[in-house]
Amino acid sequence: MSIAFTPWPDNFAQRYRERGYWIDKPLTDILLRQANNDAVAMIDAQGSLSYRQLNQQSDRLAGALARRGLVAGDTALVQLGNRNEFYVVFFALLKLGVVPVNALFSHQRNELQAYAGQIQPALLIADRQHPLFANDDFLDAFRDQHPSLRQVALLHEAQSECSLAAWIAEQHPTFSPSPTAADQVAFFQLSGGSTGTPKLIPRTHNDYYYSIRRSVEVCRFDQQTRYLCALPIAHNYPMSSPGGLGVFYAGGQMVIATDPSAQGCFQLIEKHQINVTALVPPAVTLWLQAIEQKGSNQALASLQLLQVGGAKLGETLAARIQTEIGCQLQQVFGMAEGLVNYTRLDDDSRHILTTQGCPMSPDDELWVADEQGNPLPAGHIGRLMTRGPYTFRGYYRSPAHNAEAFDDNGFYCSGDLISLTDDGYVKVEGRQKDQINRGGEKIAAEEIENLLLRHPEVINVALVSMPDELMGEKSCAFVVSHQELKSVVLRRHLREQGVAEFKLPDRFVRVEQLPLTPVGKIDKKRLRQSFDAQSPARVTGE
Repeated sequence: MSIAFTPWPDNFAQRYRERGYWIDKPLTDILLRQANNDAVAMIDAQGSLSYRQLNQQSDRLAGALARRGLVAGDTALVQLGNRNEFYVVFFALLKLGVVPVNALFSHQRNELQAYAGQIQPALLIADRQHPLFANDDFLDAFRDQHPSLRQVALLHEAQSECSLAAWIAEQHPTFSPSPTAADQVAFFQLSGGSTGTPKLIPRTHNDYYYSIRRSVEVCRFDQQTRYLCALPIAHNYPMSSPGGLGVFYAGGQMVIATDPSAQGCFQLIEKHQINVTALVPPAVTLWLQAIEQKGSNQALASLQLLQVGGAKLGETLAARIQTEIGCQLQQVFGMAEGLVNYTRLDDDSRHILTTQGCPMSPDDELWVADEQGNPLPAGHIGRLMTRGPYTFRGYYRSPAHNAEAFDDNGFYCSGDLISLTDDGYVKVEGRQKDQINRGGEKIAAEEIENLLLRHPEVINVALVSMPDELMGEKSCAFVVSHQELKSVVLRRHLREQGVAEFKLPDRFVRVEQLPLTPVGKIDKKRLRQSFDAQSPARVTGE
């Protein structure tokens, strides 16, 4: 059984095959082509795995899952942090044809329930070290709410019958992979969308494999690549741009950090002679501060390339990277829905410092639309519209949202506001979506607003972005309430509903009423302007 999704029209699929973008091989080919390689594939805080060991362990886990009744076409909800087991599980599920959603380790009850409600998982893989799974309270409730769930495997679980480590270690007859067809869904990526319900992005083997292969070409990954995965491992950016999967395709080595902090990453870079890593702008700022405090960047001597994406990188900060960190900068502007833009390694400093790159594929179609959907010339700011061989054609089971997100010709409107240079490079100018980009983590305003409105004292609320020197943006909730509510009360209310910590508003402002536009909608533009105008609105709890 295959997963339903919106396919590319036949004429596009034919063209993408003819041009060599789609090669009709499953993503498991990334690992199988290295299956007999005894070089180290990845290293985490617990140890290392060679390519051969990674292939063998993923085979064993796939076999263990098959013996427990998992079959091709089943779905899985996975929540694992930055550790080797993430890719053991990922490849095992691909080999079995089970289609996973990889939740971030920072996600809480609200997000996991939303994903499970959409995919009806047959399998849950999680970690006892996550607060949700420290005991069985959430797990028991989860089983009751999702009768589709047939199997659970937990990392750091003492009882062998549901221990992920025990399943990985099981010995069994030779396992024969049976991945889904290359033109079918391999796994779901997570959208940083602006709506209340998290959207899932079906990624096929063909489109995602092309994205990885092309990224490897553009970024020149090879067997000498030593890549530090410092960002959350399940993010699209450190998975495929080129990320961990690009490292494996090229036969290089990935070292996994638990977080992007300077203290931990600097030690790993020096110890393992890391030559490339990827960060978001706030982490870059912290690294630069650490270098200033140390008075030296000697620990980073091996680093040759720093990719920066996830949020717009300011020109001033960009210029400091080469001089203070001492390596080349590559700007990355991509999305889990597909399109990836890179500055090229041989670009001049003007392009590298002032743009977010250009599309990586010759068949990436990208243009800028005005509010009426008409094309805008170079230099004008408008909505990004795109389609191509690795940009999806529709969110999973979201027909109403897809009708708004795509035009009649299949171009996806990402919600980003951009301008294009005369030579086709992208400059990110802002965002049309009602979304806060907090240091690369996307927060849908509607989701948090709806949860705050469940508080009996809250009458109305609007969540908006506010500028922040370190994170780029933070979130501020303007609240109309029956009585004054301290911020600690509202944050506790959100935590009790299982909201990830990064989604909690950084600031709360109590107001008598929310400003409205002429058509009666909340005027969030005026609320954002109030930060510049030093609004006299009272800040609660601060």
